[in-house]
Order: sequence, then structure tokens, then C-alpha cells
Amino acid sequence: MLLKAFHIIFMVTWFSGLFYLPRLFVYHAMSDDAISDERFKVMERKLFWGIMTPGAIVTIILGVWLMLRFPPEALGRMTWLHIKLILVGILIAYHVWCGKLMRDFQHGRNRHGHVFYRWFNEFPVLILIAVVILAVVRPF
Repeated sequence: MLLKAFHIIFMVTWFSGLFYLPRLFVYHAMSDDAISDERFKVMERKLFWGIMTPGAIVTIILGVWLMLRFPPEALGRMTWLHIKLILVGILIAYHVWCGKLMRDFQHGRNRHGHVFYRWFNEFPVLILIAVVILAVVRPF
């Protein structure tokens, strides 16, 4: 149970970054002075590399560890888990996309306005809802 608790703790850490980094992008896209631009670059970099990425890595490692505790034949029948893993894969792609957007800001190549980032910021909420329902209810 402790393993599952730490998996959830690091998942919350990962999601805190997934929720906050796109919100920083909203404000960064709206900034129009060099001081704010540099401040957002530092905040985004520290959040991505100091919280989000370590949270993602530990979440994934602990998730794999949890899966290894099940016999292979049981894993084959856990449709809810297969769907959850697909959603985690999508979340990893979203994380990587956040990293690309951060690099674009770092190099002055942002191509999106604040409205795009406001919508972009909502996506991980949908994944979170689905993953939690799948893990708790196990409907399949």
C-alpha cells in the first residue's frame, strides 16, 4: 500500500506542474516587457525540470513497479488498466509538448497567444478525471 501511496503522491506532483506550466504560458504570452519575459523563462524552466519531470519519472517508475506485482495473466484481463496506460501515454506526449513550448518561449519563438494556452491548460484535467475514474471504479 505504501508503494501505491507514493505513486499517487508523485502523480499529484506531476499534475501540479501540468496544471501550472500552461498557466505560466498564458501569462508569459501576455507579457510585453523584458523583465517579465526573463522571469517567466526562469519559472517555467524550474517548474518543468525541478517538479514536473521528476514527478513524471517517479510516477511512471512506481506505476511499472505496481504492475509488476500482478501475474501477467491478470494484467491481460485488466481492460481498465490498458485504457489508463493509453491515457498515461497521451499525458507523456502532453508533457513533452509542454517542454517544446517552453523551449519555444526560451528562444523567443512562441507562436501562440494567451487564448490558445488557456484552452491548452484544460486538457490535463480531462485526462486526470478519466484516469482517476478508471483506477478507482475499474469499470472494465
